[in-house]
Amino acid sequence: PVSMDPDLKASIAVTRFGLGARPGQIAAARPDPVAYLKAQIQPSGADQPVGNFETSAESLGDLRQLQMNRREAKMSADPDAADPVKAAQKLIRQGAGGEFIARAALASQTDAGFRERWALFWANHFTVGQKNLQTVVLVGPFEREAIRPHVFGRFEDLLAASSSHPGMLIYLDQAQSIGPDSQFASLARTGLIPALKDLGGLNENLAREIMELHTLGVGSGYTQADVTEFARALTGWSIVGFKEHRFGQVGEPGQFTFRPGAHEPGVRHILGKAYPQGGIDQGHAVLADLAANPATAHHIATKIATHFVADDPPPALVARLEHSFNSTGGQLDKLAETLIDSPEAWDPRQRKFKTPYEFLVSGYRAAGLSPGVEIAPVLTGLGQKPFSAPSPKGWAEDAQAWASPDGIVKRMDWSEGFSAKVVPADAQPMQIAQNTLGAQLTPATATAISHAESRTEAFSILLMSPEFQRR
Repeated sequence: PVSMDPDLKASIAVTRFGLGARPGQIAAARPDPVAYLKAQIQPSGADQPVGNFETSAESLGDLRQLQMNRREAKMSADPDAADPVKAAQKLIRQGAGGEFIARAALASQTDAGFRERWALFWANHFTVGQKNLQTVVLVGPFEREAIRPHVFGRFEDLLAASSSHPGMLIYLDQAQSIGPDSQFASLARTGLIPALKDLGGLNENLAREIMELHTLGVGSGYTQADVTEFARALTGWSIVGFKEHRFGQVGEPGQFTFRPGAHEPGVRHILGKAYPQGGIDQGHAVLADLAANPATAHHIATKIATHFVADDPPPALVARLEHSFNSTGGQLDKLAETLIDSPEAWDPRQRKFKTPYEFLVSGYRAAGLSPGVEIAPVLTGLGQKPFSAPSPKGWAEDAQAWASPDGIVKRMDWSEGFSAKVVPADAQPMQIAQNTLGAQLTPATATAISHAESRTEAFSILLMSPEFQRR
């Protein structure tokens, strides 16, 4: 709202739309908070964590080498043969561990908090979690390759990139999906090709989650028959090198590939529309229609309003976002602008309870610091283990999931320990509180901080205050 106090609007821009205030950031947003947020939207997408990270193909190559070493070690009588367990642990530390710390460091240091929050929203929307060694090494590359470059482009492109990435194909078992009447399945039934024995069959996981979670949403009218038909359209979407002893190599190992021999032939009927036989194009045609479906616009609008504003989002905001999505063909930069321009998003009430990751990141930002390896076990203790969402639904958004008594006690313990380590002897607690919360700092919290017995206690009180725990 135009009439809103500029100090309050600046603090909302930094703490609700962003990831929390670093020193001086609220002051930087104050002249024009709306322009401050819109300037963070860029065609090239979100920023990338800094580090010498491998591509998904390279990570899978390392894993393949590890598996070869493991087989050789089992066959070797040499007691000094490579220890596969230690090798796997090293792979995880260098890969997933390093990726997550770099991602947390980016979140803690960036001046473009809205851009990073927007990227994290989409990474959670298209969740890939750690469920086996393959996905452990692919979560980071998935976010860097499939999500971050596309978060301000077309939703259809983001959907296609995420659906065809090796991380998603392995996470939801799509790489092994075989059409029941495909060439491979027919050959397997003859029994003449031993490599095709125990081939497996149709896997519906990716098709189901795309419809239920990524596009249309639950209750939007699609049926189990639609899921099965979509799964058939996606057969053949796989990864070079995946069970290569059966399918042969085509292209660079670890890259997306389409295997015509695994694809289910024929016309597919989905949501009342016929999709002619067309190999890889059949699946892409379905994705394009799902991206443009009005139910998808409503589902995405509801999730964005829920993430940014309230667990029970204002219907007017959902409608505004939905209209933007539909009228622009799913242009995500325009959707972000619509969110920023919506008066409901600037409601002074803080109705979102921070997740553990948001809480820790905002704590580091308040201290002007960046996390290291210590952040991973803390997050695990708080119930949000790095890169390990409990299901394809991603991490929960609602306060009920995080505001338990045990969760609050653990946050308090961390706040006290963190404050003892980071607060300098000459710190001015009230100045830190004003830099961190701006006009959202309440008289009650300000009084509690001013009456604290030490600077350490004062900073801990700030971190545990209601206005810091919420956004």
